[in-house]
Amino acid sequence: MTSQGVDRPGPAGISRRSKITPEREREFFDAVLHQIRVHGYDAVTMEGVAASTRCSKSTLYRQWGTKPRFVAAALRSSGQARLAGIDTGTLAGDLREVARRAGEWSEDTTLLQALGHAVTRDEELARALREALMDPELAALARILRRGAERGEVDPGHPALEYVPAQIFGVLRIRPLLDGRNADADHLVRFVEAAVLPALGLS
Repeated sequence: MTSQGVDRPGPAGISRRSKITPEREREFFDAVLHQIRVHGYDAVTMEGVAASTRCSKSTLYRQWGTKPRFVAAALRSSGQARLAGIDTGTLAGDLREVARRAGEWSEDTTLLQALGHAVTRDEELARALREALMDPELAALARILRRGAERGEVDPGHPALEYVPAQIFGVLRIRPLLDGRNADADHLVRFVEAAVLPALGLS
């Protein structure tokens, strides 16, 4: 698909969004997120994404207006709860499975690092990042912890419960800074077994 026929400006004073197929939109979103991971947010331009996807930059500007809005849309489109559906029958088993799945998020960790400074300057970008990558996982983890409390495996008032998300997601974010490596599944499972389960009185 070329940009011919969709990049022509409409009548003066009228803003017209381009007609882009879902497949083409996914290509744009994948391209901008890939470039952010590789080059960092500040180095990515609408012109660069247009060149890599063989379209006119006016197509991107007409559709999303600004780079922050474009990236925000890409982040929202990628949202998925990878922790959803975990139910091994025990809270300890669930948290081990959380660790295994979280260890598969190396690309998301790279993306979070690349967007780290930019989100402090752009509220819309920060909101999209949270909605796409954090909120679904936090909600799924909250359900896992609540279910464990309902089964009587942990006291619902246990003071360590509220810190479990910070422990798990904190390790994902901090290990690249401490060790220069992402927190893979093996590292996260060992962390959960050494720190999270004992804090909750589980084994």
